[in-house]
Amino acid sequence: MTLIKSISGIRGTIGGKVGDNLTPVDAVKFASAYGTWLKNANGDTNKNLKVVVGRDARISGPMIHNLVVNTLVGLGIDVIDLGLSTTPTVEVAVPLESADGGIILTASHNPKQWNALKLLNEKGEFLNGVEGEKILAIAEAEAFEFADVDSLGEVIENDAYMDIHIDEVLNLSLVDVDAVKAAKFKVVVDGVNSSGGVIIPKLLELMGVEVVKLYCEPNGHFPHNPEPLKEHLTDICELVVEEKADFGIVVDPDVDRLAFISEDGEMFGEEYTLVAVADYVLSKTPGNTVSNMSSSRALRDVTIMHGGSYEASAVGEVNVVELMKKNKAVIGGEGNGGIIYPESHYGRDSLVGVALFLTHLANKNCSVSALRASYPEYYMSKNKIELTPQIDVDAILVAMTEKYKNEDISTIDGVKIDFANEWVHLRKSNTEPIIRIYTEAPSQSQADALALRIIEEIKAIAGI
Repeated sequence: MTLIKSISGIRGTIGGKVGDNLTPVDAVKFASAYGTWLKNANGDTNKNLKVVVGRDARISGPMIHNLVVNTLVGLGIDVIDLGLSTTPTVEVAVPLESADGGIILTASHNPKQWNALKLLNEKGEFLNGVEGEKILAIAEAEAFEFADVDSLGEVIENDAYMDIHIDEVLNLSLVDVDAVKAAKFKVVVDGVNSSGGVIIPKLLELMGVEVVKLYCEPNGHFPHNPEPLKEHLTDICELVVEEKADFGIVVDPDVDRLAFISEDGEMFGEEYTLVAVADYVLSKTPGNTVSNMSSSRALRDVTIMHGGSYEASAVGEVNVVELMKKNKAVIGGEGNGGIIYPESHYGRDSLVGVALFLTHLANKNCSVSALRASYPEYYMSKNKIELTPQIDVDAILVAMTEKYKNEDISTIDGVKIDFANEWVHLRKSNTEPIIRIYTEAPSQSQADALALRIIEEIKAIAGI
């Protein structure tokens, strides 16, 4: 199964059979469903609806982009076409353009054969579950009605939004450009040959940072697996040391996930991107924080240290945002390197993360490795079990809940079992046919041992 339909959008591999993959027919079908949903949601208004569309640098991007843009035009919807862009840039553009929605064409951290339609509402935020279900139902029924020749939409091209986005970030009250300029940082950037290779160096240069570019040509030929994990990042780890840089920055193809490399070539830790940025934000504007259940306890510890309260949401950006709004969180996000800073917008944004991190580092006047050492020490183990039709995941989760009923358990999203010094989170993935097993403990060996124990217990329950 390589066409995955979820509330976060439609994701699939390019080519193959209609309905099994993200073919041109599927791209048109789901763009039609989204446009139809927008028209239904806006009632019998006479105004032309407006949708912002942008894409990352994937090889399939221009093809999918043309199909989606012209499908919306065929529905009588005007398109603000940003062309090559980033997920947070499109999110910022939607309200600035007073648009009715947005579509980002990106499969985020997935390899080059994948692409996707990520769908936004009029606030530039991801759709909720109810809205997503309505779109899937419209697609299933093919309940589309296209515009006549006199009512077709228009395409307005606007390639200024990456610069506008950068300006928005530089104008944030907690971003101190002068302090960063004075620090004279040298930074290596791995843009995985996508739009991050354009926008991140431009942001850094405007902050007075010396930039060493690695894989910053937006040609869609990813030089390594684009998920910013340690095993994929040997090249930048070596180059940071070789260049005697202060640190390295890695983003995924659509620039909503952010990871840092310390000056010694070691990973800062994807989980600690949010921890470090939150530490800075909370030091200036005390308040509450939110991350998802699969994220590190370190954010909770740092939040409590600053006098705030922390709460965990179900996995999924829309769930994090919903809980952030409810708890009036001043900062939040996901442990995969996703920073959500409401003063900017309610979406994961690597530009915001980079600018706040640089300001924090300039204020601290210490090395990146020293900054990392100042935070609570936790280690995670991230594992998965491939799903087959024979595995009843729900029954497994029920059995694990029963087995550990005397521990602190949450079933908001799969099953999370909180032990005194460690935790495990079991859940079905929203984007792949797998069950994820995340553990965290005070040492890597403890986290790995807990994961192995839980995997064996699951296999015993499933009879595999």
